[in-house]
Amino acid sequence: MSTHLSDRIQNMSTSATLAMAAKARELRNQGKDIIGLSLGEPDFNIPDFIKEAAKQAIDDNYSSYTPVDGYAELKTAICNKFKRDNNLDYTPSQVVVSTGAKQSLFNVAMVILNPGEEVILPAPYWVSYSDIVKLTEGVPVEVKTSIDTDFKMTPEQLEAAITPKTRMLWFSSPCNPSGSVYSKSELEGLAQVLRKHPDIYVVSDEIYEHINFVGGHVSIAGIDGMYDRTITVNGVSKAFAMTGWRIGYIGAPEWIAKGCTKLQGQVTSGANAIAQRSVITALKAPVSKIQFMIDEFHQRRDLVLKLLGEIEGFKVNVPEGAFYVFPDVSSFFGKTLNGTVVNNASDFALYLLEHANVATVTGEAFGNPNCIRISYAASENELREAISRIAAAV
Repeated sequence: MSTHLSDRIQNMSTSATLAMAAKARELRNQGKDIIGLSLGEPDFNIPDFIKEAAKQAIDDNYSSYTPVDGYAELKTAICNKFKRDNNLDYTPSQVVVSTGAKQSLFNVAMVILNPGEEVILPAPYWVSYSDIVKLTEGVPVEVKTSIDTDFKMTPEQLEAAITPKTRMLWFSSPCNPSGSVYSKSELEGLAQVLRKHPDIYVVSDEIYEHINFVGGHVSIAGIDGMYDRTITVNGVSKAFAMTGWRIGYIGAPEWIAKGCTKLQGQVTSGANAIAQRSVITALKAPVSKIQFMIDEFHQRRDLVLKLLGEIEGFKVNVPEGAFYVFPDVSSFFGKTLNGTVVNNASDFALYLLEHANVATVTGEAFGNPNCIRISYAASENELREAISRIAAAV
C-alpha cells in the first residue's frame, strides 16, 4: 500500500532545535562526547516547593478531566500574576491555559488568521512561528534585523512591512534566539505605528520575561491603545524550569479567549491536572524564589560573551535576557575549515557538531542566515569546554 501524507505535513519544516538535539543524541549513542548547546531548556531542577505541590495534588486525587480553559484557581493565579508582574488587568474569562505556550500560539493563529492573511515576524524569531503561521494558511512576512541594531525591529521597518493583508505582528521579548529585550520607549514606537492600523493584532511572547538582566520587563499590552488588540503569551517552562510539564497560557480580549477555548475543546481539551495544580503554587510565589536561576544565567551570559569574544570571527552583541547568544559567524562563510567548505550558517553548525562535538543551531531556522544560536543553559564547566572546542575547531 502506498503512503500518503498530506501536503500540509510534507510542506512543514522540522523544528531545527529538536532536529539538532536528536542528531546530538544519536552521536552520543555512538559513543561521541557531544556537548549540547542547542536546546532552550534550563538545566536546573524544578524548585522543591513546586514538587511538593505536585505530590499534594496526586494525594488529593486530581486525576479527572480538567476544564478546557484551565482550573478556575489557576486562571485566578494567572490574573494575579499579570497584575503583579506586568500591571495588566485580565479577568479569568480572558485567560486560557494550554499544553505549553506553543499550543497557545497555535490556538491564537487558528482563531484569528484567515487564508492569505499576513503575519509580520521580526527576524530572528523563534523557529516555530513561521511554520505555525503557514500551517494555519497565513503568510509569514519577515522583517530583517541585524546584530548592529541589537536584532530589534524599528517603527520604520514595521510601517514598511504593513500591507492591506497584514493581520498580526508576532514577537518575543526577551527574544529567542537573540536575547534582545525591547524597552518601553521602543515598544511605544511600535505602538505608535500600530495605532494607525486598528485591524492588526499583536502576539507578545513573554515566556522569558523573568530571565531579564536589565530589570523591569515591559508588556506591550500595557502601552496606550494596545490592550484590546494584544494577546500576551506566557508559561512556566523557562523561568521555573518546568519544560516537561507543558503549561502555557494567554491573556487576551475575551472574544479571542473564547475562540481558543472552542478550538482547544476539539483538539486536546484541558491541560494536565497535576501540572496545573503545581503551577498555581509556582505563580503565587514571589519571583525571589527563582532569582537564583536568573542570577546564574546572568553569570553564564557574561562568561560566554567573554570566551566567544576571544575567538576571531565571532561577532557578538550583549543579550539582555533569555539564555542564548546569537553570534554572527558570516566571516567564516566561503572558507575551508579542516577540509570542509563553509557556505552558510547551517554548514557552520554542522561543522561544529562534527569537528568540535558541540551542538548549536543554525540561524537560518530563526530567519537569520548569518548567525548560529548557542544556548548557555548548561553548566559553567560544559560552557568552558564547549567554547574551547569551538575555538580549536576554527
